[in-house]
Amino acid sequence: MWRFLHFILGFIRLYLDGVKVLIYQLFNESFTLPDLPKQNGKVAIVTGGTRGMGYEISRHLVSLRMHVVIVEFMYLDLASLTSVRQFVQRYKAKGLPLHVLINNAGIMLVSERRTEEGFELHFGLNYLGHFLLTNLLLGVLKKSGKPGKCSRIVIMSSATHYGGRLSLEDLQGRKCYSAHGAYAQSKLALLLFSYHLQDKLWAKGDPVTVNTVDPGMVDTALYDNLCGPAQLAKRPFAKLLFRTPAEGASTAIYAAAASELEGIGRLYLYNGRKTESSAISYDEQLQARLWKESCALVVLLKA
Repeated sequence: MWRFLHFILGFIRLYLDGVKVLIYQLFNESFTLPDLPKQNGKVAIVTGGTRGMGYEISRHLVSLRMHVVIVEFMYLDLASLTSVRQFVQRYKAKGLPLHVLINNAGIMLVSERRTEEGFELHFGLNYLGHFLLTNLLLGVLKKSGKPGKCSRIVIMSSATHYGGRLSLEDLQGRKCYSAHGAYAQSKLALLLFSYHLQDKLWAKGDPVTVNTVDPGMVDTALYDNLCGPAQLAKRPFAKLLFRTPAEGASTAIYAAAASELEGIGRLYLYNGRKTESSAISYDEQLQARLWKESCALVVLLKA
């Protein structure tokens, strides 16, 4: 009974958040990118860069003369911590700098599955894989940045984080699994991570900024796992209400390259503007506890 109730509550919270976003998108134009400065010689990594928003982000950064590493071509499976470590080793072996890291890849509403290390898939791929990737690349990001020209980390979250609940006692959803709740939790975890990481970087004076982006509801393959009724409801309205991948990518591109965001971090950006994230995402104790638990899960030393 409790498992069913947990599923229903997660389902309702996620779809209510979605309806709010669609209403906003119906009455508000998509953010239009301003002219951005050329990024001559800078290097970016984009996860999930071969399709959808990731492809649009990569394409636009290339047009700004940035060298873009699309991780699929160097093979990175974010559902495998071993793969993440191997990717970082290969990248570091090339001796490349890193000025922009865009954590874009993700999954949504998949059936209950586990990663290679046994983590719940939404939590393991959307959050934990990116948590480890970012931490292992921090040294390169710090060396590549300098005062007045900070390296940048851009993390894709979602409005579903507003309905997210995070239980440190059951991050893997073993007690009561809900795909809707698991997805929302992973997006909340990314926000908690981004805020805490920025605080740690600022405390040490490191030239790296961290901002989180909500792309809105975008017509991509991410929605292929919607339930049957939701799929039927989506199809006739997708072109009217959903953003295109290029529109969804615009705020992430802005966060990665806009001059006016130089040195500015700890933002939650939606439709090109600073927005307030959920109250719980600003809980510094929860941020610190999640960070500590995440380090233990990925066996990250000196965290």
